[in-house]
Amino acid sequence: SRDYLEHITAIGPRTTGSPENEILTVHYLLEQIKLIEIQSSSLHKISVDVQRPTGSFSIDFLGGFTSYYDNITNVVVKLEPRNGAQHAVLANCHFDSVPSSPGASDDAVSCSVMLEVLRVLSTSSEALQHAVVFLFNGAEENVLQASHGFITQHPWANLIRAFINLEAAGVGGKELVFQTGPENPWLIQAYVSAAKHPFASVVAQEVFQSGIIPSETDFRIYRDFGNIPGIDLAFIENGYIYHTKYDTADRILTDSIQRAGDNILAVLKYLATSDMLAFSSEYRHGKMVFFDVLGLFVIAYPCRVGSIINYMVVMAVVLYLGKKLLQPKHKTVNYMKDFLYGLGITFISWFTSLVTVLIIAVFVSLIGQSLSWYNHFYVSVCLYGTAAAAKIIFIHTLAKRFYYTNASDQYLGEVFFDISLFVHCSFLVMFTYQGLCSAFISAVWVAFPLLTKLCVHKEFKQHGAQGKFIVFYLLGMFIPYVYAMYLIWAVFEMFTPILGRSGSEIPPDIVLASILAVCTMILSSYFVNFIYLVRSTKKTLLSLTLVCTVTFLLVCSGTFFPYSSSPTNPKPKRMILQHMTRTFHDLEGNIVKKDSGIWINGFDYTGMSHITPHIPEINDTIRAHCEENAPFCGFPWYLPVHFLIRKNWYFPASEVSPRNPAHFRLTAKEQTPWDSVKLTFEATGPSHMSFYVRTHKGWTLSQWSLGSGTPVTCKGGDYFVFYSHGLQASVWQFWIEVQVSGEQPEGGMVTVALAAHYHSGEDNRSSQLTALKEKFPDWVFPFSWVCTYSLFVF
Repeated sequence: SRDYLEHITAIGPRTTGSPENEILTVHYLLEQIKLIEIQSSSLHKISVDVQRPTGSFSIDFLGGFTSYYDNITNVVVKLEPRNGAQHAVLANCHFDSVPSSPGASDDAVSCSVMLEVLRVLSTSSEALQHAVVFLFNGAEENVLQASHGFITQHPWANLIRAFINLEAAGVGGKELVFQTGPENPWLIQAYVSAAKHPFASVVAQEVFQSGIIPSETDFRIYRDFGNIPGIDLAFIENGYIYHTKYDTADRILTDSIQRAGDNILAVLKYLATSDMLAFSSEYRHGKMVFFDVLGLFVIAYPCRVGSIINYMVVMAVVLYLGKKLLQPKHKTVNYMKDFLYGLGITFISWFTSLVTVLIIAVFVSLIGQSLSWYNHFYVSVCLYGTAAAAKIIFIHTLAKRFYYTNASDQYLGEVFFDISLFVHCSFLVMFTYQGLCSAFISAVWVAFPLLTKLCVHKEFKQHGAQGKFIVFYLLGMFIPYVYAMYLIWAVFEMFTPILGRSGSEIPPDIVLASILAVCTMILSSYFVNFIYLVRSTKKTLLSLTLVCTVTFLLVCSGTFFPYSSSPTNPKPKRMILQHMTRTFHDLEGNIVKKDSGIWINGFDYTGMSHITPHIPEINDTIRAHCEENAPFCGFPWYLPVHFLIRKNWYFPASEVSPRNPAHFRLTAKEQTPWDSVKLTFEATGPSHMSFYVRTHKGWTLSQWSLGSGTPVTCKGGDYFVFYSHGLQASVWQFWIEVQVSGEQPEGGMVTVALAAHYHSGEDNRSSQLTALKEKFPDWVFPFSWVCTYSLFVF
């Protein structure tokens, strides 16, 4: 696998439509597959097909858009028993990469693993019961086009009963199962039974499918267009260098490759010899709760069983708390009243804790010191974690001193333990009622503390919070706290890098501060009772306040720089530079405006604040202005991420003249019998183009020849079409139909624009673009390309 990986990445960036992707990589894959076929056992039959599909579909990713592809490449290999097979399991990877990245982790390493798995299975002396289809797809980075071409058009697609998709959201490390299904619980059971080094989490699945993470994988295509269940795996470690020039083969440890290979081989072999694959429809119903225990093994059970367990835990808490809450009032103690007041104090402490960290986060963002923790994660804990903890302790200390003046420490300790138990139990009920499989976490956070409380109750009553009680209490809390810390580590491992590429509109400090505040609330919940058991919290409060204050002052002074160009651990600032020429036409076809420049977009919230000191000419005086009458503000967006990146800069530059210019023209305009106007266009150009549509007042876009035929709008109401082609593509011909929907003011029916993106070859560069890139400091990773933009009114 290592040898395969190094050969593929040595080709360089492999953008769809480039010779590197369509010729060199495809040739290498076919060459290796031929060698594997020669070595294969007579028990097996290998068939190879190079598919060049053309198609179109719409997807509601990034607000919704439509995709069109022409003559892209899939290399498909079928390994089956000598006598053939009626059913198959699919293994999917993609060999294309984003521009400017060697794409070792995303996704050359997965293709390398698949080649090795193909070799091992094909030489095995053990016969397979079903076929294994290996799809090396050449256009995943083009928003999942190649997988769509396979599953909707390839003749072998009808054999597929389940799939395994190999992806990356980071560089190296463990490969996490972060999606399974839909439903089909037998698949995760197969993974648990077969995988040698399982690493899986239903929490990751529910977070990913909630849409919080702005990403999609081929899993979605097989699920939505093929109606096939599957398993989605991805490398998640070190997302800081995902999709950058640093994603190189040497950064992926051999252990990671070996681990992934062991798992994929075992699972594919298990599925290819399983009776369940042939009758998968009989096992399709139901969801699974699944989670790994510190990466050692995976626990999995049906969601309905989880619900029963959860409600049993709830009933135990009801019995425990009910006995206390319904006991008759004592002369000196009113447990019900103290419980309700304590619950209020707990919520006040959480609310004020959250408000405090948000105030700090907003201030840090306003003074331009956002992302100070990006290169030093401990800074976020020292700034926001300590502030959240200090505020919680402070509120409870005030309550102890001024409200619970006559109550004993032991009594208060017990009350606030019960309050924490009640809150976690409430979340357990809510999550279980909503059908969330992740509710098992709440069950752990209720069951273990309750058992611990029952075990140490006698000791606590007799001797109070002495050494023996504390030791047993900590031992009882060990499992929920260790597992919580393990999950929290995974959350920050994935989310922290994402916050460095989440656009200019989402303040990352506010997001991270909120997550840290919630984590602090959870982790402190079963230790709040110790605030009431100890004599004083003064030293703890002073220590937390001191750490927070010192960190805050250091952050405000700019001590912690967000980015790093360290060879061993780079954390670059991501930027996009597009050297473009824009041409605007009026209704008569006359050019009314033409300009050229380098359009600059930052991926993160800091904008150009760290760039201007190095390149003074890039400053707020050249902020890009929106062309109000043009779709997407008149800029050549590669993908419809305009709502995530609203701050951009336009640096004046000379006109670009690509050797392969884009051509766009109206070939036909006809009135239909149903009072609409059909406009037919044709376009030619580079491998990547974007087509934008905005209807004028009084007109609507009723249908078109793209996707399912029903136009899909983006955020903002415009329409976006993502186009790509492989080598030797035909002229792109399509039509749109506009319908009268009211009064027809003068000025035409529709405004359309075509942007041509030159991602490879000589047209990809310009001297001015190269000169500007060289001025950037080495902690910046700029994606750059040449593009043209032409707007027309009809």
